[in-house]
Amino acid sequence: MNITLIGASGFIGSGLLKEALSRGHQVTALVTRPDRLAPHPQLRVLQADIADTPTLANLLRGHDAVISAFSGHAQPDVRGYYVKGMQSLIAAVKESGVPRLLVVGGAGSLDIAPGQQLLDSPDFPAEYRGTAEGNRDILTLLRADTHLDWTMLSPSASIHPGERTGQFRLGEDTLLVDASGTSHISLEDYAVAMLDELERPTHVRRRFTVGY
Repeated sequence: MNITLIGASGFIGSGLLKEALSRGHQVTALVTRPDRLAPHPQLRVLQADIADTPTLANLLRGHDAVISAFSGHAQPDVRGYYVKGMQSLIAAVKESGVPRLLVVGGAGSLDIAPGQQLLDSPDFPAEYRGTAEGNRDILTLLRADTHLDWTMLSPSASIHPGERTGQFRLGEDTLLVDASGTSHISLEDYAVAMLDELERPTHVRRRFTVGY
């Protein structure tokens, strides 16, 4: 497939890029710092500003899907920057005619009890709150959209570099935990789950999660 990857040089984006290239996909990486990505025969790297909707739409045209690993965690107003960027991306996807948008979600909006999300727990890390709140805002926006073909994949509470095992569980809106009560997934297996969804869509217009 011919896909666009937003944020390919970031932590999760780099894992998605590696998995996509290993599967033979043609990837157009839209980043702010093209020098951070090594050349690859299946990779085209372009500098882009996610807030520039018309230019972004032109760059997206002709692709089969967009995967967004965009985040605003390095910005002073993390939540505001993320929400505005994602609103611009959603508008650009619609304008470009790209048929599908896949979004890297967060664990904060996953349910941990009836009526309670992980983000609502008192020990939720303060440094991740802005990103989690922004991601929850966008999930609400996507769920209200009646036209866009979207999917969001939320990781477990902890996502970390590790092994590509291909052995994991999928869930819907509830945080997954293993037998010891730990909620975690490797970056490599998260990427497997996202690319599986790209190639064989099963969560169209839905959010899902992955964990051990």
